[in-house]
Amino acid sequence: MAGLLQVRDALALRGSAQAQQLSHSLATPLPLVQAMLDRLTAMGKVERIEQDDGACLSGSCKKIGRAHV
Repeated sequence: MAGLLQVRDALALRGSAQAQQLSHSLATPLPLVQAMLDRLTAMGKVERIEQDDGACLSGSCKKIGRAHV
């Protein structure tokens, strides 16, 4: 199970990721990853990116729930 620093580092390596992706790659329960992302956001270490799914026609845009360092 990953800790706060592992979540931050995994996110830094990817640039951006969905909580579900981080949960899977770190073998950590999704609710725990979401709580850690919330904490990192409150600390100002990551930024939550929210985007309307209809705003990107190319398919390469970030989806709702992603965060980045």
